Order: sequence, then C-alpha cells, then structure tokens
Amino acid sequence: TLHLEAMSIFDMGNKLLENIRKVNFTGASGQVQFDASGDLIHPAYDIINIIRNGMRTVGFWSNYSGLLSTISPEALYSKPPNTSLANQHLYDVIWPGETAQRPRGWVFPSNAKELKIGVPNRFSFKEFVTEDNGTGSIKGYCIDVFTQALSLLPYPVSYKFIPFGSGTENPNYDKLIHMVESNEFDAAIGDIAITMSRTVTIDFTQPFIETGLVILAPVKKHIKTSWAFLQPFTLEMWCVTGLFFLIVGVVVWVLEHRINEDFRGPPSQQIITIFWFSFSTLFFAHRENTMSSSGRGVLIIWLFVVLIIVSSYTASLTSILTVQQLDTSIKGIDDLKSSNDPIGFQVGSFAQDYMVKELNISRSRLRALSSPQEYAEALKLGPKEGGVMAIVDERPYVELFLSTYCKIAVAGTDFTSRGW
Repeated sequence: TLHLEAMSIFDMGNKLLENIRKVNFTGASGQVQFDASGDLIHPAYDIINIIRNGMRTVGFWSNYSGLLSTISPEALYSKPPNTSLANQHLYDVIWPGETAQRPRGWVFPSNAKELKIGVPNRFSFKEFVTEDNGTGSIKGYCIDVFTQALSLLPYPVSYKFIPFGSGTENPNYDKLIHMVESNEFDAAIGDIAITMSRTVTIDFTQPFIETGLVILAPVKKHIKTSWAFLQPFTLEMWCVTGLFFLIVGVVVWVLEHRINEDFRGPPSQQIITIFWFSFSTLFFAHRENTMSSSGRGVLIIWLFVVLIIVSSYTASLTSILTVQQLDTSIKGIDDLKSSNDPIGFQVGSFAQDYMVKELNISRSRLRALSSPQEYAEALKLGPKEGGVMAIVDERPYVELFLSTYCKIAVAGTDFTSRGW
C-alpha cells in the first residue's frame, strides 16, 4: 500500500556534498562557509539571557578564541587569537526574580534525608554548647560557629541537632566520638578536643578555639605590714649582704691603716671606723679617704656591687608597695607529679586519661569535678580538708572560670605533649 515501486534512487550524493562545501553566504546565524575538511569556518554563537517573554545578548562564543566574550567574533578575527582566561567575561545576567545575584542552587525537597548531628548536652560551662531546657533548642558558641560556617556554603544543608547526654552531668566525649564512628550520628559539633587516638577513626575540622592543658591553683596574697621593707630580700640574702659589708670594711682597714691616718687610733675607735666605713658606703656617704691603690681598687668594685644591691632593693620594694602580689605554691606540672595530694579534673574530659597514661599520675589521686562551683570549693578546701591541691583542665574552660572566680590563677605554662 506504500507503493515503494514509485520511489526512485538519488545517485548524485557526492555532487550534492560538493555543492554544500562550496556554500558561502551570510545567514541568520552569521557567515556560513566550510573548510576542506567540511567544518564550519569560525563557528560562533550568541549567548542570550531569557527574561520572561524577551531576551538580551550577554556575550558571544567562537572557536577562534575559544572563550566567552562581550566582543563580537567578527571583531576578533582581525586580531591574533588570545586564549587567556583573564579576557573571558560576559555582561551581567538577570536571574529569575529580577536579580543580578547568582542563585546558590536548588533547595532540598521536603522529604530529603536530614543529617543527624550529635551535640553534647553539657551541665557546666554551658556557654560553649548545651540544650536550652526552656525551648529545647541547642545554643552556645560552638553552635554559632557552625551556623555561620554553614551560611557560607553555596548550597543548603538539611540537618537536625540531637542532644547527647542527660544534662545533669557532662557527657563522655569518647562515647560521642564512637557514635559518629558507628554512623549513629553523621557528625558531631561541640567543644571536642582533637587527640591522636580520636583522629584515627574520625575526621576533624580545623580547631577554632586555642586550647591546651593548664593548671588551676589557689593563690595567696602577700600581706603588707610595717615590716614590708624587709620583704625584698630573704633572710639569707640579708645575712650575706651584712657579712660582705663587714668583710669589705676589714679588707679596706688592713690595706689602709698603716699609711692612712683615718684608719688609726685606739682599738675601739678602729673597730667603729670599720663598721662606719663599710655601712656608709651603702649611701655613698663615706668620709674616710683611701690612699693605697689596692684599697681604691677594692672600694671601686664594692661601690659597683652596692649600686646593684640598692637598685634591686628599690625596685622590689616599690613593686611590693604598689602592686598586689599573688603567688601559688605550684610552679608547674613537676610539682603535681612529685606530690601525693589529690588533683581535680572535669567530668568527661580527656585530661583524666592523659594524666594517667602520659604523666604517670596515679588514678587514685584524681577527683572528678562537674561544675565551676565545685572547682572553687575544692580549691578553697585544699587537700587537707577533702579538696584538691590543683585542677588540670583545658584552657578555654579555665579562662571562662577565671572570668568569674578570683583568688585562683593559672600555675606554670601549658604542658600538652604527645597525643594532642
């Protein structure tokens, strides 16, 4: 019924192809001409911006330059090809909504799978992260950092926070890490210390809080009394200084009494002269002349020593009388290791295992503390009354604690080493 016998065969295909390759005209899309291999010579395209029912040209593309440009291809043919990416640009595109701001991407559908993010429900130091008992929302510094970082992504992320812990005590962070490892949580956000053992199983972002283990210890205030002028030097220093005054007086007397009338007289007068001469040098008020070269050499050296002593004493006394002096009996981690007194740590912190495994401190000496109030009370009581001699904790918590509590200070420097 198709009457195929009525169809004829066209056998001039090569002739048609030859004629097509000889085409040379200007059409709606520009110049149409083919090279010897049958490819278009200088193919080019308009880049158009569709705006509702209209459109506008925002640039061009041609294989001559191989780049997007606002310059027409015909204008580029007369110039050497320039394939630099610095020259690639288009006019501004008007996006849906009549805006020139580039869209971030597609919004997740309502049935998209949400990321389950575990968040520590802390009992103490809630400023970092915790669950609001009134509203049930998660808040804190770590949450603020996360939401601000998320807003910088070029696409939306669907997530939900899942509190980890009862809120009546600080949760165990190692258990939280294990839940991320076992895919119970897709991620975890919070004040989670980056230790070597934890990086074996999960990945961390770059830390956004400066941290390190430090020692908290009670401080004692130096009491200012009428005898404060004796505090710049210890008793041993006072004794040694007085002894040197007498020795110098005797040495100068031995060198001068044979040739100097000022160092002669009855024995009692000579003893008084020795004492008077030596101590008068403290105020550079000695009146006896030295005549021998040896005596003058000894006196010059001694006066230089006296200048150093007087300057040091003056500076120390000024500091004592004008600045509140605070001091701790603990100078560093070595004092903790050499003692047998109890040491406090924060519940849930890795500091406990760190002190046991890295510092070889007996676990029986460690006392778990759950809040800043317990910190202050334990340090106030001291080891003899059921408290602790010091507390080892991470610097962020310590700085937050010290912003509220006084008469307590950081002793020594940060002492983290392996495994941090």
